[in-house]
Amino acid sequence: MAKMVLVVEDQDDNRKIVRDLLTNSGFEVIEAINGIKGVQLARSCHPDLILMDIQLPGIDGYEATRQIKNDASLKHIPVIVVTSYALSGDDKKAFEAGCDAYIAKPFSPRELLVKIKEFLD
Repeated sequence: MAKMVLVVEDQDDNRKIVRDLLTNSGFEVIEAINGIKGVQLARSCHPDLILMDIQLPGIDGYEATRQIKNDASLKHIPVIVVTSYALSGDDKKAFEAGCDAYIAKPFSPRELLVKIKEFLD
């Protein structure tokens, strides 16, 4: 059975790139275009892993991650931040919010897949 990855990303082009990469690698992909929907899908679908952007409409990726990690039924799900919002200290903020890994855009597709497999294998 394919592992399910929730992609929380508001930019259509970025979602398509990640979706194509993941589906071609055998993953099932569900998508949210904002932080609120990301939290809702995490609660309803219980994905195996979450890829979280930081700059999102509604609630940002930090707050969405905090809500997911504060839910006892979801806190075990790895959250990898994938963001172009890569200023000094942003990785620290992501880890403080509960993220398990941090990848800056633009990213290497190979690097992203290696990081995902680290958490899912």
